[in-house]
Amino acid sequence: MSAVRPHLASARWDVEAIRRDFPVLHQSVNGHPLVYLDSAASSQRPRQVIDAISRYYEQDHANVHRGVHTLSQRATDAFEGARESVRRFIGARSTKEVIFVRGTTEAINLVAASFARPRLQAGDEIIISALEHHANIVPWQLVCEQTGAKLKVIPISQEGEVDFDAFQSLLSARTKLVALAHVSNALGTVVPVKRFIDVAHKHGVPVLLDGAQAVPHAKVDVQALDCDFYCFSGHKMCGPTGIGVLYGREALLNAMPPWQGGGDMILAVTFEKTTFNQLPWKFEAGTPDIAGAVGLAAAIDYLENLGMDRIAAYEQELLHYATAALQKVAGLRIVGTAPEKAGVVSFVLEGIHPHDIGTILDAEGVAIRTGHHCAMPVMDFFSIPATARASLAFYNTRAEIDALVHALERARAVLL
Repeated sequence: MSAVRPHLASARWDVEAIRRDFPVLHQSVNGHPLVYLDSAASSQRPRQVIDAISRYYEQDHANVHRGVHTLSQRATDAFEGARESVRRFIGARSTKEVIFVRGTTEAINLVAASFARPRLQAGDEIIISALEHHANIVPWQLVCEQTGAKLKVIPISQEGEVDFDAFQSLLSARTKLVALAHVSNALGTVVPVKRFIDVAHKHGVPVLLDGAQAVPHAKVDVQALDCDFYCFSGHKMCGPTGIGVLYGREALLNAMPPWQGGGDMILAVTFEKTTFNQLPWKFEAGTPDIAGAVGLAAAIDYLENLGMDRIAAYEQELLHYATAALQKVAGLRIVGTAPEKAGVVSFVLEGIHPHDIGTILDAEGVAIRTGHHCAMPVMDFFSIPATARASLAFYNTRAEIDALVHALERARAVLL
């Protein structure tokens, strides 16, 4: 895998040099230069990731763990090397704690099916917050229906912050799991998850974090957080779609039954009995997304060469600039104003439906997300059907934010 060019690791943040690594950014949409402000839905990929995947398919493709021939050994080395890259990136103790899955959604469903469902009984409780993505709501609803457990919801404030005092009052002897977003995809709120984890652990309650919107934007250390499970997706951090990670404490994963059966998750099979494989392969039935893991490792290398602290600092500068610029647009109201936010600005424009905003902006070459962002309870809380959402990444510029503002003024002129 090719490394990021050395000058990108220098003290000066050279966003134009970074942008040259992203082929997709250099195109026109509807006669305008593309302004891509939808990275919370899916980030773009640098050439280094694209090349790593191409090299794998051109030179090394074979199935992993099963062959003695050279290509199989190369593929296995690349796949397990990617696991080590993930372990290092999130600070896990061992590669046994790194499970490859399709993405955050599958990781949460795995924990719901394999950890929660066998343990829950009628009357037990799971706690989530009111700002969760559907992927951190629906699996728990399903497991509650299956077991008779109950889902408890921590309220949020008008600023979009999770009510910590209310959380403490919800904890009880019946609480068996807490599942929280690290960063809200709909509002950008950065939840102070360490506070929640510490209190939950005092009650002996394990905590799962949905880190899909956190891992791409700041350094995450699962040991420092002391969480029990952490979930994230490759495609939101410059990697491929269809690959993600479940981190889990080794002791918990060892105690959990497999959630899918098939090849590679077994040591021995007879018609009478199956002996399951060791961690992490116990949870990886069938042929994995080998190319996805290779691409994810390349994305990790890219982000680490840029420096997660520098990425976070640059994106915060962009967020502050974007917030100030958007607040000058007449009739615009930002939804989600927590003091601690990632690079997400959700907003509504008086008199214009968010979908109409998105259509006009697309005509101007500006790509944003409109809708409920898979967080319908959040929209219900604010009594709105949807928002327009501009989400930032380290390859965005102030000039692109200016283009967003110009396009919004165009939308007001056309639709009002």
